[in-house]
Amino acid sequence: MNTRILLMLVFITIFFTSSDAAEVYSYAKSNTVTGLIQTYIVKGDESLIEIARKFGLGYNEITDANPDLDPFIPGAGMSVKIPTSWVLPDVTSYDGIVINLSEMRLYYFFTKRRSRLVKTFPIGIGSEGTNTPLGTFNVAEKIVRPSWHVPESIRKEKPALPRVIPPGPNNPLGSHALRLSSESILIHGTNKPYGIGRRVSHGCIRLYPEDIPKLFRSVPNGIRVIIVREPIKVGIKKNKVYIEVHKDEYITMNYFNEAVKLLRKKNLLKKVNTEKLYYAIRDKNGIPVLISD
Repeated sequence: MNTRILLMLVFITIFFTSSDAAEVYSYAKSNTVTGLIQTYIVKGDESLIEIARKFGLGYNEITDANPDLDPFIPGAGMSVKIPTSWVLPDVTSYDGIVINLSEMRLYYFFTKRRSRLVKTFPIGIGSEGTNTPLGTFNVAEKIVRPSWHVPESIRKEKPALPRVIPPGPNNPLGSHALRLSSESILIHGTNKPYGIGRRVSHGCIRLYPEDIPKLFRSVPNGIRVIIVREPIKVGIKKNKVYIEVHKDEYITMNYFNEAVKLLRKKNLLKKVNTEKLYYAIRDKNGIPVLISD
């Protein structure tokens, strides 16, 4: 009996440790591509939206990685590419929270037992006219079960809304919120998870209901938050050059020229296969693509 209990405890420990560890990735200054691409076979009437949530992805990520599949009815038995690999954003130091609006993803960098680690979550961001601002901020306040004080701009659009919506299933802030040093910006949960990976908020940053408590527990008050817009990211993995390109309708730019500038800045241009670079930029599938020989 004791042996059975011991084996059960070992199984539970391995299962939950593995499940949790799947959300934490290691990296190094010389290895800035993390995670692994996976495949998944559609079961029954699953949608790409459901599959995305199962793997911690946003709507934009799974649809860009699978442009030939219907997002709502991909079809039972179809193979889905799961883009759980990322080039880390280009910032001066990997410390605290970094949010890349172009890919709609949040990264939390931390060190544990001298290991460089990152947790990453898909997000929903501001729509046109209520763009999420760029810049450097700090977490000024951590709030459990936040009430939503409806901004006057939103009440003008929807006069039936009350001035304050208390915590609960109808509260769009979800279960937890991080208020940034710019008081108009919150990182929070949501009661509309289908908005993750979309531009649907009024400027705030929203996470899946199951993700916001994890981030909330992990980050200390006062931690730095950098918000960037990087549709092109370049990284190194095992001395090979990778590029990750995202569609960003809010930027007008020549993607190829900007990629060349970025590669030249990082002294990587001579290692790049131009044909591979061209196709990676053409496809813009949001996945790290090998562009060196």
